[in-house]
Amino acid sequence: MRETVREKVSVVLVYDRAKGRAAPARLRWNGREYTVDEVGFHHAVREGRALHHVYSVTANGTFFKLDLDTETLHWTLREVSDGLPD
Repeated sequence: MRETVREKVSVVLVYDRAKGRAAPARLRWNGREYTVDEVGFHHAVREGRALHHVYSVTANGTFFKLDLDTETLHWTLREVSDGLPD
């Protein structure tokens, strides 16, 4: 089931010089730490002055949509899903 969350989370972002890209590697939410298995999608969206980088990732079979606000450098968990139908 997919759930809209909108909570601040801690994220470890890793930059790969060879590939020239940055991607989340781990996140902490609700007292649990998740290691990212795969980054499925990344896009940037401008909201006013702030540029947001939105990442869709999976960790241990759970889907997360993460938002990095480049003005504040805060990470927000937008959505989480266990992959089961609603």
